Amino acid sequence: MADVTLEKVDTALVVTNRNGARRNPLSPELYATVLAATDQAAQDDAIASVVLTGEGNFFCAGGDLKTLVKRREMSEAGRREAIDGLHGVIRAIRACPKPVIAAVEGGAAGAGVSLALACDFVIAARGAQFTVAYVKAGLVPDGGLTARLAAQLPRPLVSRLCMLGDPISADRLYDLGMVTELCEPGGAMDMAAHYASRLAAGPANALRDIKSLLETASFMDPDSQLDRERDAMARALGGDEGAEGIGAFLEKRKPDFAKLRGGA
Repeated sequence: MADVTLEKVDTALVVTNRNGARRNPLSPELYATVLAATDQAAQDDAIASVVLTGEGNFFCAGGDLKTLVKRREMSEAGRREAIDGLHGVIRAIRACPKPVIAAVEGGAAGAGVSLALACDFVIAARGAQFTVAYVKAGLVPDGGLTARLAAQLPRPLVSRLCMLGDPISADRLYDLGMVTELCEPGGAMDMAAHYASRLAAGPANALRDIKSLLETASFMDPDSQLDRERDAMARALGGDEGAEGIGAFLEKRKPDFAKLRGGA
């Protein structure tokens, strides 16, 4: 069996890291499969979302230390290029016009946390542990993790996570707003499928523009963000989804956005 699989389940593309015996570490195959999934989702109107998950009871252990040992033999430029492989995956998740869902069992460590938190929705089993453990190996976070944590969590907590490597539970991250939904252990994929179904029933173009607006909201100046919202709203008001949504509201019925999704 391949170490990473990509399959279409209803309207979702599901990427599964199948190296559970090693807690699903990062790998070139995982990078290539995530990139393939986000590219296919961008091209295929019938795809409503992408789901990332790991085999067994752990989402992703991050970088393989044996691989990192080999990278010590590279030049610094070579190491930068290798790290850019991860960063290309993070950028692809963030740029994907379809929502990306992380289904987390057991927990995530290192760049596995970066991978999960780059997603639009994080579904996590109760008791799952997220560990930013780089410092314990004399390393620093990558994969956009410092920006994501600093934007959403109090600085003292971020310092503790990054400088001491203390784990934080999915339950606490849920209370702090970084985890979308908690589920019972073993239920992350079922809950992710529920979210994928809800997204498939939504307006595809509006969801694309909402994701894009959310991506720029934290760093773009307010006036520029107002302009982006104006442009997106003007498109939505003139589009088929806007017509269906407004019509359904006035007619007191449920909107049928799925009929407008090409290829569905």
